[in-house]
Amino acid sequence: MADTVREIERKYEADDDTRLPDLAGIDRVAAVAEAGTEDLDAVYYDTADQRLAAAGITLRRRTGGRDAGWHLKLPVAPGVRDELRAPLSETPPPELTALVRSRVLDGELVPVVRLRTRRTVRVLKDAAGTPLAEVAEDAVRAWPAAGAVDAGTAGAGRPGARWREIEVELVGDGGAGLLDEVGRALTAAGVRPASAASKLARALAETGQSRDGVAPHTAGPDERLIHGSGEAAARAKVRGKGAGKRGKKGPTAGDVVLRYAREQVRVIIELDPAVRRDLPDAVHRMRVATRRLRSAFRSYTKVLDRAATQPVGVELKWLAAELGVERDREVLTERLREGLAELPGTLRLGPVDARLRIWSERRRAGARDRLLDVLDGPRYLALLKTLYAFLEEPPLRRAAGRPAPEVAAGAVLKDYRRLARRTEAALAAPSGRERDEALHGARKAAKRTRYAAEAARPALGRPAKKFAKRTKRVQQLLGDHQDSVVARGALRELATQAQRAGEGGFTFGLLYGREEALAADRERALPDVWRKASRRKHRAALRP
Repeated sequence: MADTVREIERKYEADDDTRLPDLAGIDRVAAVAEAGTEDLDAVYYDTADQRLAAAGITLRRRTGGRDAGWHLKLPVAPGVRDELRAPLSETPPPELTALVRSRVLDGELVPVVRLRTRRTVRVLKDAAGTPLAEVAEDAVRAWPAAGAVDAGTAGAGRPGARWREIEVELVGDGGAGLLDEVGRALTAAGVRPASAASKLARALAETGQSRDGVAPHTAGPDERLIHGSGEAAARAKVRGKGAGKRGKKGPTAGDVVLRYAREQVRVIIELDPAVRRDLPDAVHRMRVATRRLRSAFRSYTKVLDRAATQPVGVELKWLAAELGVERDREVLTERLREGLAELPGTLRLGPVDARLRIWSERRRAGARDRLLDVLDGPRYLALLKTLYAFLEEPPLRRAAGRPAPEVAAGAVLKDYRRLARRTEAALAAPSGRERDEALHGARKAAKRTRYAAEAARPALGRPAKKFAKRTKRVQQLLGDHQDSVVARGALRELATQAQRAGEGGFTFGLLYGREEALAADRERALPDVWRKASRRKHRAALRP
């Protein structure tokens, strides 16, 4: 994996005759050290329709300076980006292009802008000489990458551009307070906050290459979501369906459902690089988004044509399963490890910790490689294309133009009735495997009902929020029961392995009994939890 640097910085711009102030004495800055001047030459890559720029992502090949090479910058938060670096090569390196696959799909990355920068760097240091931040004063020249030989000339019929930019980047533990102090000193001297979020954004705008004539990622995230589109989805809503029109009663069902679906697609696409980088909780969050989107397809069939969404749902189910291989192992291993830790030493007989570790590592072997193969494979790429196409032309039905509250309430209550049938059947089922399977089915119904209520919140407000919260309690109780079922299967396997190795399976058997008792406790608690969640007044509150 490429090296990663977390960038926390503020950007400013200044006229050529504006002098920067002396920053010594502000906050903890005791001295300002000159760090020299660098000449940087960078070519920025993107697709022809600027999909990376629309997402606030930059990919460049830069020579000169201390960090020559390929740089991929992924947004983390306002003013914060992760910069991933790879050595110089003639073409974009695969370890970086993989991280933008969910945006680029199978589009070609081509040079779009060339920047030459004369950079003068000053280092802000504390009294001990420790660097706190760097202030880079950049004289920038930019022009379209193809056809131009110098700034100020026309590349492919477009003019070049020049500007002066100041970047203040933390390099130590100065924190946001230091950036604030430096910013106030700069603005007092006539320096202005940058008008664009990045050099690329300004270069595209000033060389006449920006889509719609504006800096690429200055629009809101919802409007610029997929390739900067979303307008096509709005047109589809209006065309013959009536969805998207706002009357006196507020948003339509199509507005609400598409907003929820668009958010889940956004999460899937934006988390793709984080999953590839194995960042904490990324796999879990991406898996949840796939489940929520699939659930919306199944719950809101009056809004979205089931014939069109059902094949997409099948692929989302496949992706969720692939994402769950490693995640489920991690959760199960942690549950078993916590169970062992709660036992007194006198009951931990044999090398039980080592046995659990070996068992877990064997299950883990290849799981990470398998997931990356999935993300690099043709089936996942086809799914991404389908999701983009769904947002461009959502398969709306006539009910999409109806007021959102009545349609949303109907969808939530329909899922509730399904949950009620499954829960009552599970409570009536004989104990053992039959009840375990019935409770697992009720758990999945509870999750679907909860997601439907969450999607309905913009239409139904607090009643939907409260309904989702109560349903979540049922889901969590049933989920804990199912986790116990899975844990018992793993403990049986561990005990068998231990016995075959001559270690004895007493401790694993003891944990099995504890899990069995926990499951029985959850079964006893279910009727009361269900009764509280299923009161008629809660359902009545959903009615518009």
